[in-house]
Amino acid sequence: MAREPLEPLAPIIAPGLKVLFVGINPGLLSAATGHNFARPGNRFYPALHASGFTPHLLTPEEDVTLPRYGLGITNIAPRPTRAASELTTAELRTGAATLAERVRTYAPKLVAIVGVTAYRTAFEHPKATLGLQPETIGGRPVWILPNTSGLNAHHRPQDFARLFREAREHAETL
Repeated sequence: MAREPLEPLAPIIAPGLKVLFVGINPGLLSAATGHNFARPGNRFYPALHASGFTPHLLTPEEDVTLPRYGLGITNIAPRPTRAASELTTAELRTGAATLAERVRTYAPKLVAIVGVTAYRTAFEHPKATLGLQPETIGGRPVWILPNTSGLNAHHRPQDFARLFREAREHAETL
């Protein structure tokens, strides 16, 4: 018996957010539960808290409360996958165009992409590095953060806290 395809996650977004976080695409567990960054071991919510974006450690089920803190979440590509590497370049580039339109509509102060490799492909900036980018998305400044997936072993919790804090501090100047 064939499984029903998992549904993409709806953006959690509102006009004038301080930061719109942009994941690469939903993982299978996130799509199954309907909550962003749901896989145990993902460091997104611990990084938000450790960097001062949220006053307490949120659970994935609390993702809908993010606008209370001036935050939102969306994804570049809507299709849920086991790993982001399963996405095609075409999916990422189509998602980039959709994201740019969403950013123009909602005008967050800062767009924070969670995943430098996907950003490089989706927006055709192969030399992009972490931090503030010279380019904008939808007319808004862009900050690149590392992928918080537990599959990304390049960064420790204190690295995420520092990098997310730097993005928060920049957003507060906008």
